[in-house]
Amino acid sequence: MPIYFGTAGVPLSAKENSTEAGIVRIKELGLSAMEVEFVHGVRMKEDKALQVGKTAQRENVRLTCHAPYYINLNSQETEKVEASKLRILQTARIAHFLGASGIVFHPAFYAEQKRETVLAKVIKELAEIREILDQEDNKVILRPETTGKPTQFGDLEETLMIAKEIPGVLPCIDFGHLHARANGLYNSYDEFCEILEQTANYLGDDWIHNAHFHVSGISYSGKGETKHLILREADLKYQELLKALHCFGIDGTIICESPNLEEDALLMQKTYREIEAAAGKQ
Repeated sequence: MPIYFGTAGVPLSAKENSTEAGIVRIKELGLSAMEVEFVHGVRMKEDKALQVGKTAQRENVRLTCHAPYYINLNSQETEKVEASKLRILQTARIAHFLGASGIVFHPAFYAEQKRETVLAKVIKELAEIREILDQEDNKVILRPETTGKPTQFGDLEETLMIAKEIPGVLPCIDFGHLHARANGLYNSYDEFCEILEQTANYLGDDWIHNAHFHVSGISYSGKGETKHLILREADLKYQELLKALHCFGIDGTIICESPNLEEDALLMQKTYREIEAAAGKQ
């Protein structure tokens, strides 16, 4: 499986702001993936999801989904934890009808608790979600995302520990988030290789051949990310990142979250193909 490039949501140049129009536009642009954004709630019905899934299959566009933002598996209020679990389940169920390979979500906040306490809580709640989906024969991969602020649970190691502990869970590595969270680190070929090597050591071939990444330019302060930026206006060394992915033989999906969406997705795809071509000539 190669690397598929796509956008976080409907491309800006689509004829209309609908998921189906977005899929058609992805194909027209020469891209191959799109993340369906349910960030404000899962409002798509099963019959519509089946219809959209057929469109994606016809256009040969790989779909993933992003669950709502309002998720905190470490809330001190039981009802909020249960609501968070339901949002993940709702997203996974619609993703199943879409034919999407996985769903991305931000798992939790620390709430001034110890890292180990939060990790154990997230693993417990997510394992229960996975068990329910397995009972429903829903094979959609759950992908907790690395987060961009130190106050948010979800650094690289935490995310990998969840995935190692629970079958059917793999990480969504957001390189912009890791870069912002570390206040400018994780931004060289060697550092990108370090991230990939650590992940491969934790998760092995299951991840190497089924990886999922978010990439965009990003601005940040000492408190972490502030906003997404266009790649050429940011300091993220995406060329070195793509070179590292190629050298590691990573297969999977790269979703662009830059404000210009398809422009940066196409830029990364073009850059990656140039790296492939140069390597082939050596």
